[in-house]
This record gives sequence, structure tokens and C-alpha cells, in this order.
Amino acid sequence: MTAMLILGLGYTASRLAARLDARGWELRATNRDGRGGAIRFDDGEAVRLAIASSTHILSSVPPDAGGADPVLARYGADLARSPARWIGYLSSTGVYGDTGGAWVDETAAIGAGRRSARAEADAAWGALRPDVRVFRLPGIYGPGRSALERVASGKAHRIALPEQVFSRIHVDDIVRAVMVSFEAGPAGVYNVADDHPASQNAVIEEACRMLGLSAPPLMTLDEAGLSPAARGFYAENRRVANGKAKRLLGWRPLYPDYRLGLAACRA
Repeated sequence: MTAMLILGLGYTASRLAARLDARGWELRATNRDGRGGAIRFDDGEAVRLAIASSTHILSSVPPDAGGADPVLARYGADLARSPARWIGYLSSTGVYGDTGGAWVDETAAIGAGRRSARAEADAAWGALRPDVRVFRLPGIYGPGRSALERVASGKAHRIALPEQVFSRIHVDDIVRAVMVSFEAGPAGVYNVADDHPASQNAVIEEACRMLGLSAPPLMTLDEAGLSPAARGFYAENRRVANGKAKRLLGWRPLYPDYRLGLAACRA
């Protein structure tokens, strides 16, 4: 039997669930209110039973407003003694902070950037037990959640920061990395990013080209009127190296750059 428990059935985890369901896996998942047949996250008895009876467990739950990891705070002891043969956590490359545009791999220190709570959760999951796999993810995009939708809705911006570079990853490439890790590679931390970091402006311009629309004007951060969270996105500048996932998992992105990824989203 293969039974996957997904703690936090968000955008990425839902894509994974659909892929596993198509392969005949037994699926369990949690959310806040138990909608859609999921287990309510605060139903301790049901969640603990699922933890104890699942062969695979994945958490996609980010730290809460207070900075704590809700899954570890409530169920950490249960996860530590679970008989599951695979446990994973979806983290963020934001744990690396700003590198001034330089490449960063899994050997780099974490916790110096704006995502200090995420860095603490990342480290806590890695220390939970020796077989945990932590997937550090850059900006996630995919069908229904890409630059195409932002451009079409008139919400896209081009910011006048010519040296700014980001990594990103198509949601289905995350799903593939998680799935190949069921059978390949050792436990540990993996960056899951595409091969060609690029500026956000380049991505917006490509989406405009695909849709036959004019690119929005270049603006300063102040002129764009961005939220504090959006401004924080532009406070960091880095390229994320994915060589470890390629070497040890045998993973390769289906969408190694944003052009191929956006084309797949549009299709």
C-alpha cells in the first residue's frame, strides 16, 4: 500500500495529489475546515491516525503569523515516531536571503534574509529525523497562477531594477522532483529551480508578447505602489543552483526556462 498524507492542500500539493490519485495512491489531506473531504487540521485524533498509517507524508504548511511552524508545533512528536518511509517539507529559497545576484546552492547559510521564520522551520524539519527531504522552492508558477494572468488582469508591473534576477519553478516540475525522490537520492535539502534565472521584467514582457498586449511602463518601486510583501520580493536578488537535485535525484526540469513554462501554462 502507498498512502500519502498531505498536510496543507494548497496549489502545489493539490497538483501532486492529482498525479498520485491518477496512479492509484490512497490520499489523505488536511486543511483548516475539513472541506472537500479533507481532515480538519485541528482534529488531533484524525491527523495522528493519518500520520501513523501513511507511508508518505508531505507538509506544505508555511510558518504562521507568529513565526512558528503549525505542523511541528502540534504534531512534531507524532511525525518523529511515524513509521512513514518518506517525509518531505516544501520550503523556500527565501531562506538564503539576498546574494546580490550570485548563485546559491544548498551549502549556503540560511536565516539572514527576510524569511527568518521560514529558515527556522526549514532547519527544524531537517532536524526532525534523518530521513526528511526538504525542497527549497523559488517563485512558483503554473496553470492559472502565472504572469499570463497578471498581465491579462492589468496587475502586472515592470520595475526599473535592471540588475534584479530571480529563479522560478513550474509547479509540475516541483511535483516531478517530489515524486522521483520517493525512490531516488538520499534524504536532505534540495533546491528545485529552473535552469535560467531571469528578471521579473523579462517574464512580464514574454507574457505580454504571448497575449499580444503592450508591456506595462517601467516604474520605480514607489511609483508602482506595491504592498510591503511585494516590495520585499524586490529586496532580494539571487540565482538558485539546482545541480544537487540533478545529480542525486536524476531530476531535470521539463520547463528549464520561463518561456517554455509560460507556453505550457497557456496551452
